[in-house]
Amino acid sequence: MTTIHDFKGKVAFVTGAAGGIGRATAVAFAQAGAAVALVDIDQAGCDASAAAVRDAGGNGLALRCDLTVESDILSALDRTEQEFGGLDFAFNNAGKYQNVASAADITDQEWRQIIDINVTSTFLCMRNQIPRIHKRGGGAIVNTSSGAGIMGIKGAAAYSAAKHAVIGLTKSAALDYAETGVRINAVCPGIVHTSMAVEVSGGTTEGLARMAAEEPVGRLGRPEEIASAVLWLCSSTAGFAIGHALVVDGGHTIGAITSQGDRLAEVIGRGR
Repeated sequence: MTTIHDFKGKVAFVTGAAGGIGRATAVAFAQAGAAVALVDIDQAGCDASAAAVRDAGGNGLALRCDLTVESDILSALDRTEQEFGGLDFAFNNAGKYQNVASAADITDQEWRQIIDINVTSTFLCMRNQIPRIHKRGGGAIVNTSSGAGIMGIKGAAAYSAAKHAVIGLTKSAALDYAETGVRINAVCPGIVHTSMAVEVSGGTTEGLARMAAEEPVGRLGRPEEIASAVLWLCSSTAGFAIGHALVVDGGHTIGAITSQGDRLAEVIGRGR
C-alpha cells in the first residue's frame, strides 16, 4: 500500500493484530515509518503479523495479551514504551462476532463475552493509553466499531449493542480530551474480507458471494482500505476530526437505509 503519511519517530499500538484489519493497519503504520506494537491473544498470528511488519521495512513487537484483563494491557503498554520510548497512536481493533441468535436466545455467557471483548477491552485500553499519549505531547486513538454500530443487525443484538457502545464511548471520551491534543475517533468497517467474514459466511464461496452482494459496490472490502482510514484519522491532516465515527463500508449502511426507504415508499404508494 502506498502511504502519504510520515510517521517516522512515532509509535503505534495495534490490538487485534493477529490478522485481517489489525495486521493490515500494523503494516500500514510500518510503511509510514512508525514502530508498531502488535497485540493479540493469538501469539502465532501476532508473530506472523510482526514478520509482515518487518517485511515492510518496519520495526514490530509482537505481544500476547488478553485485552479483557487490565494487567495484561498494562504489561503490553509498558513493554511498548520500554522498547520504543513512548506511545503516539493506538488502534483498538480487537473484536468478536456473536453466534447468530434472536435477542431472547442470547446466553448470559455470550452476552458478557461479546461486551467484554468489543467494549470493555476498548475502555481498558483507552484508560491506560490516554495518559501515555498525553505525556508524549498528544496523538490519536482510533477504535473499531462497525456498520453494526450505526444500524440494527438481525440475529446480532449483542454485537450491535457492543459496537453502538464503542461509538458512544469514543464520542464522550473525545470530548473529555479534545483540548489536550489526544484525538479520539472510531472507524466503522462494512463487510471486509477477513477471517471473521469467512466464519460468518459459513466458510463457503457461495456464502462470501452472498455477503458481497449486500455491498452496493458489489464486493467485500479489503483490510488495507480500512487501514488507510485509520492512518488518516491518526494523521495531522485529520486534526479537526474529533469524536467522529468514520463509516467505510462500500455503501452498505446507506444502501440498507435506501432499501428501507424504497420499501416504505412502496407501502405508502399502495395505500394511496
